[in-house]
Amino acid sequence: MRLNVCKINVCKTAGWLLAAACLAAPLAAHSAAPADKTLRVYINTSESGIDPAAASDISTLSLVENVFDPLLRYDYLVRPVALQGNTAVALPEVSADRLSYTFRIRPGIVFTPDPAFKGARRELTAADYVYSIKRLYDPRIRSPWLSMFEGKIAGDAALKGADGKFSYDTGIAGLQALDRYTLRIRLTAPDNNFLFYLATPATGAMAREVVEAYPGQAGNHPVGTGPFMVGEWKRSDKIVLLANPDSHAVFRAAPGLGGRAAKIGAALEGRRLPLVDRVEVKIAEEFQGRMLGFLDGQYDYIEQVPESMTSMVIGDGKLKDALVRRGMELVRFPVLQTYYMWMNMEDPVLGGYSKDKLALRRAIALAYDSAEDIGLLKQGFALKAESPLPPNVIGADPAYRSPIAHDRALANGLLDRFGYGKRDPDGFRRGPDGPLTLTMHSEATVGGRLRDELWRKNLNAIGLRVVFKTDKKSEIIKASRLGKVQMFESNWIADFPDADNFYQLLYGPNAGRANYARFKLPAYDRLLEAARRSPDPAPRAKLYFEMNQLIHAYNPWIPLTHPISADIRQPWLKNYLRHPVDLTVWRYLDVDLAARGRGAGR
Repeated sequence: MRLNVCKINVCKTAGWLLAAACLAAPLAAHSAAPADKTLRVYINTSESGIDPAAASDISTLSLVENVFDPLLRYDYLVRPVALQGNTAVALPEVSADRLSYTFRIRPGIVFTPDPAFKGARRELTAADYVYSIKRLYDPRIRSPWLSMFEGKIAGDAALKGADGKFSYDTGIAGLQALDRYTLRIRLTAPDNNFLFYLATPATGAMAREVVEAYPGQAGNHPVGTGPFMVGEWKRSDKIVLLANPDSHAVFRAAPGLGGRAAKIGAALEGRRLPLVDRVEVKIAEEFQGRMLGFLDGQYDYIEQVPESMTSMVIGDGKLKDALVRRGMELVRFPVLQTYYMWMNMEDPVLGGYSKDKLALRRAIALAYDSAEDIGLLKQGFALKAESPLPPNVIGADPAYRSPIAHDRALANGLLDRFGYGKRDPDGFRRGPDGPLTLTMHSEATVGGRLRDELWRKNLNAIGLRVVFKTDKKSEIIKASRLGKVQMFESNWIADFPDADNFYQLLYGPNAGRANYARFKLPAYDRLLEAARRSPDPAPRAKLYFEMNQLIHAYNPWIPLTHPISADIRQPWLKNYLRHPVDLTVWRYLDVDLAARGRGAGR
């Protein structure tokens, strides 16, 4: 019988005491190993509908990328990252003018069964990608991914229709299935990142008859061609993915791999994916429950140890001896991720482009103490963000330094000068037109509360009153798209490894989508558009520098940190290597059931 020594629901103090016991205690043995190989993982927040076109949060996209198939994928082991064919037999043929891309779809790939197919085996075709890309344009879906394609595919304006009505039956000159297995996409202008777009989960193929069989509910009936299919699904609790018996994926290692990648490549070579029978995905929103669940063996690995839990498992930058003795392994991973505080440029208190609003946002940026954030909250596992770009993203300048540093004296001086000099009876600043209170949204988690306290301390130190409105992140994002959130500390993980993926978060036409700050500055938009047209890295670097200066001048964002992820894996997990872009690597992982049963060894 398994002893669940770390399953708790207690106060924080008691939780820490019990955690200490978990560090030292070996995992209790199971009475019997299950017949099926089950990978046990978690996602950080509740999932939304599993729909490629609609999903935007990391947790839901983690499920999408395992159920649906884009044309291309990233090679699991190659660094720097490299694309390869997925349902396409190879990378596309590209015309000399860099406008036309021709893909060959691998014959014989089939969707998982669904009543919509009326008992027939439904083969994936080029027409399914035409339909799936068109779904990004459907105004009823309000896809957050539309900006990657809108105005870029030749003739896509026709989708709006002469009468303003969207129709899937409208033909597009730049998006055509030439035959059953040949897809051609033609662009209006060269795009340096277009192939990256076609490796995102958002472009996973969906069957039209399935979507139409469940009007408005496609996300509740996920039917794809990926390595897994949805089995059990308990909303906001647990999702079980089952290995797709018709999975087409066979692993082929690229030549020239070294080190750990070479060993994993040799172990995977020629094997059909996935390697496990099931993936049991639990929702673990609370940092403490997530960490203690891992220590109790409920999860096979943990990525990005929560900042509030770091000292529980790491000391002096190393995994604690008790965990090393249990065979666990710590890996530091530089995530292509940026934490930032965005501020709603349309908010009546904080938004706008007048000098007093610029001064208020600049003062908030100056008040932020990155050293305290990194040292205390992130336990040293982060770098100060000088710009929106994390290290190792294409276009990042490692020598760039932000002109805004932590300076409370300067922040106070700005506020005094631009209309915020008067104080209320409690000592907090008044605005030019009366009382002033900032409202910051926050996640209802331990980590969220710790960040709240840091922000409260920083803002109170320059005389600004702030209140916090807590909710689930998924709900905050929904409200953000509607412009109903004043400010929120969020983070962005690269969908593709290029600077454009971060700078587009402040692109004016993306307001109400990924541009939660609703920043609309024509000068910024022109710079981003020029960068997209340039195939030469040197001119793009100059444009990115100018965009950084505008961000620092107007402060729709405060770039905060780039995390260095502390990842820990259990000794029974095989083939694990974190990928810089893919959200999960579940299809490549294997589990040594005997070692898991013993709670030790490989």
